[in-house]
Amino acid sequence: MYEEQFSKRLAELRTKKGVSARDMSLSIGQNPGYIRAIECGTTFPTMSNFFYICEYLNVTPQEFFNFSEEPSNGMNALTDQLQQFDSEQINALATFIKTIVKK
Repeated sequence: MYEEQFSKRLAELRTKKGVSARDMSLSIGQNPGYIRAIECGTTFPTMSNFFYICEYLNVTPQEFFNFSEEPSNGMNALTDQLQQFDSEQINALATFIKTIVKK
């Protein structure tokens, strides 16, 4: 069960990045059929190769295993903006949100 989810998630993230399985395989230093074999469930990466895959896809291991629905475009835009905030701005925003949620 988890193996199938893993394979599907890899294919989903790779497709989202717009890269072929072959190109991704070669980019992470593997043979041309490596990613395809993982996506077919024939093999699975070592832990170190999994970290290379995450780095290549620009996701954390936690994000890789997040099989839930993708956030909306609005949520993605908000997240992008929040990453530019300093800690003081984030604390102020958190206080504001707590205030409006109480109402």
